[in-house]
Amino acid sequence: MTAHAATAARVRTGGPGGDGPELLEHVMGWALVVVIAMFVTQLGLL
Repeated sequence: MTAHAATAARVRTGGPGGDGPELLEHVMGWALVVVIAMFVTQLGLL
């Protein structure tokens, strides 16, 4: 089995890849950070 055949036989598992809406993921990640920061300050943990 060659290296190319072994790579082609692998199944995609949904991990990080070059496809998908990267900008949307970036914005949603920062929105989550802001929401967590708001909860922390409201609970007086900071």
